[in-house]
Amino acid sequence: MKSPTRSPAELLGPGRALTFANVAEGAEGLVVSDLARAVAARANPPAVSLAVVCRDGPRMQQLARALEFFAPDLPVMQFPAWDCQPYDRVSPHGGILAQRLTTLARLSRLAGSDKPLIVLTTVNAVVQRVPARETIGAQALSVAPGHVVPMDSIVSWLEHNGYSRSSTVREPGEYAVRGGILDLFPAGLDQPVRFDFFGDTLESIRSFDAETQRTHLDMRSLDLVPISEFQLVTETIRRFRMGYVAAFGAPERDDPLYEAVSEGRRHPGMEHWLPLFSERMDTLFDYLGDAPVAIEPQGEDAARERFKQIADYYEARREAMGHPGGGAVYKPLPPDRLYLTEAEWTRRLDEAALARLTPFAMPDGSAGVVDAGARQGHDFAPERTDSSVNVFAALVAHVQALQALRKKVVIALWSEGSRDRMGSMLRDHKLNNLTSVNSWRTVQATPRNEAMLAVVGMESGFETDGVAVISEQDILGDRLVRPRKAHRKLDNFISEVTSLAAGDLVVHVEHGIGRFVGLQTLDVAGAPHDCLELHYAADTKLFLPVENIELLSRYGSDHAHVELDRLGGSGWQARKAKLKNRIREIAGDLIKIAAERHLHEAPKMPVQPHVYDEFCARFPYEETEDQLGA
Repeated sequence: MKSPTRSPAELLGPGRALTFANVAEGAEGLVVSDLARAVAARANPPAVSLAVVCRDGPRMQQLARALEFFAPDLPVMQFPAWDCQPYDRVSPHGGILAQRLTTLARLSRLAGSDKPLIVLTTVNAVVQRVPARETIGAQALSVAPGHVVPMDSIVSWLEHNGYSRSSTVREPGEYAVRGGILDLFPAGLDQPVRFDFFGDTLESIRSFDAETQRTHLDMRSLDLVPISEFQLVTETIRRFRMGYVAAFGAPERDDPLYEAVSEGRRHPGMEHWLPLFSERMDTLFDYLGDAPVAIEPQGEDAARERFKQIADYYEARREAMGHPGGGAVYKPLPPDRLYLTEAEWTRRLDEAALARLTPFAMPDGSAGVVDAGARQGHDFAPERTDSSVNVFAALVAHVQALQALRKKVVIALWSEGSRDRMGSMLRDHKLNNLTSVNSWRTVQATPRNEAMLAVVGMESGFETDGVAVISEQDILGDRLVRPRKAHRKLDNFISEVTSLAAGDLVVHVEHGIGRFVGLQTLDVAGAPHDCLELHYAADTKLFLPVENIELLSRYGSDHAHVELDRLGGSGWQARKAKLKNRIREIAGDLIKIAAERHLHEAPKMPVQPHVYDEFCARFPYEETEDQLGA
């Protein structure tokens, strides 16, 4: 960043907002790390050097990856939002809760420090209320080898704080008991741990691999934090019952939430009544204290959209309460019990030492503006679309032009495979002074005449007065980085269901073509379940739980003459069998062709390595582990 007359850290103060202009997309990691270090260097630094509010979860993850390159020495904590919709019937994922509670527990114990610390969060997370700071701090449990502590007391603590018992521990929030051994996957750790007891004495704590179950390192002590944002103990159950009656009146007989909590049982989605379990609620701002807060471009717009979404979901639940027979009872708390109001959000920003990041330039001399000096880099889209231009030759020419301007050049690639191929192609185009770097500090120590290759997930490059960062996406176009999971993520099912309109045709993998009618809540085994209502021929119906939505796909075209299949009929199965036979025929033909190719020889064509590498570089996906190892 450019150095103003006074440093940004000196200009930042409570109730005094600054705008950091010229923060091009991709440069946020550099600007954030520099600002965090400057704040930590003040005479009386806050416990948290900088909190960054990202507009959504993917942006938070992207910034976290960037900070691993720009500031690998700085500790970074993430505070994600719940991965479910407001007023949902499902609970947040255990891994999300573990990450949230780990961050809150650490923040509750922090004091001022001259070591930089960054907290990353999102708009959705910061506008949601959280348990009081003193409550989180008091719920931690410290254990160490040699302590006399009955295993039953630790198990009781785990049950009260949201951990679930399983036969084998594999996910955060799980524990298993086998004789004198207690396996546990605590919040905040990358691996589970194994407690070995002799009687009531804890003899050892060791980490172990969840897949192989082999132990690794001995641990001298361990601070356990809850996996749930509330405890389910006598006092919190009493508080919930009193608060529930005060908010909604006497409970009805078929209220599964009230019955479950009264019996000390956890219930799906009970986190959405979190304020009833707590004597007082705080916000993330209360945990951050006087830490400066940076907010991303479009962050405040995202907050306004979030407030509208919360109000819409609340009104939908309120309307459903007025229609008896619409499913299990759902009595929503008013939004201001669970979330900040828009006025509170505005007040919190006004009171904070706020840094607004924007990619746009501001007029010279503007009050409260700091020029970060990071402008958008060159986009090679024109070169990519011009068939007469080789994009890699254009890249080499651009790098050499930047070096002639005495700028360091960093090319940011998504993976090690991309870095290796890019290096090979640049050498083929006579750019030989190449070196690999793994951090921004290495960039600063590398001579200008060496072009640098780095593995850092960055969608857009940027330029400062002394450095130009060129992203792989700038050169080759969109990189389609996707999770390598075969199944749809559970946290996406609500948006996929709501993308269906009543009357749409769908195909069930076992029952064939049906018509989606809507969502229904059914009482199954004493608990509410959201189901998709599907109609088939002869007025038959199928209720499909939303968690099994992967069994459905959209019908290709919705024409009036499409016939619905009959539930339990043979028509769909017959069509499937016919298609399977056709697939077998095609497979046989392919095998025959492959055999014929194997038996015939053709003229061998010499391989041109640089042409093949250029072809591979245009592969727009992140490589799998097998592809990287090929």
